Amino acid sequence: MLGVFDSGVGGISVLQHLRKLLPNERFLYYGDSANAPYGSRTTEEVRQLTLAAAEKLTSEYPVKALVIACNTATAAAVQQVRQQYPDLIVIGIEPALKVAADHFPGGRIGVMATEVTLREEKFDTLVHRFEKECTIAKIPAPGLVQKIESGKTDCEETEALLREILADHIGKLDALVLGCTHYPFAAAAIGRILGENTAILDGGEGTARETRRRLMEKDLLRSGEGCVQMENSSGDPQRIALSMELLG
Repeated sequence: MLGVFDSGVGGISVLQHLRKLLPNERFLYYGDSANAPYGSRTTEEVRQLTLAAAEKLTSEYPVKALVIACNTATAAAVQQVRQQYPDLIVIGIEPALKVAADHFPGGRIGVMATEVTLREEKFDTLVHRFEKECTIAKIPAPGLVQKIESGKTDCEETEALLREILADHIGKLDALVLGCTHYPFAAAAIGRILGENTAILDGGEGTARETRRRLMEKDLLRSGEGCVQMENSSGDPQRIALSMELLG
């Protein structure tokens, strides 16, 4: 079984890519919506919540790999999770800045992400790798995760919030990197605001490819019929229903 973890429903955008590349696998998706959003918490809080989720998944399920499908949790805690579980395959996610830099050399790249992701050393290291190749703008998006957690992925309310967040960047970006796994669910609204001349990128596909590579390396790919099991810390059946709706 593959454990997939996020602060809420956002990691389902990564799970979509995982299912496409690994159709025979059994997935256990765990969203910690009771503690969402992670993006406005302290680094230590995010770290403890992530370690608690890893403990739950590894103790209650026979997971052969854990995908931290949350940029904030990856930035704050992926190293600690790997140290805690040295024999477990642990895959994180990071903003697709390399993809953007490769496709738009010398271009103007925006990275929209949570406060925690943007302030972490892991993200600064990533930015330093590419800041000589392109111009990078950090774009915090307060409130957007909450909209998506409540199912408001593409509506007037969410679009109005996005227009505020992106106001200073309309017509000025070659690409926008979505640095939170919740944000792809608002990609339609983001695309309408920024227009067709701005590419919208996220790291979900790359994370899925890395997961497949690591499983192949360990000869852990599964045959047979795949399935998805949903769990959410909120205990709210509507949250599970939203999760299945977003999965499609």
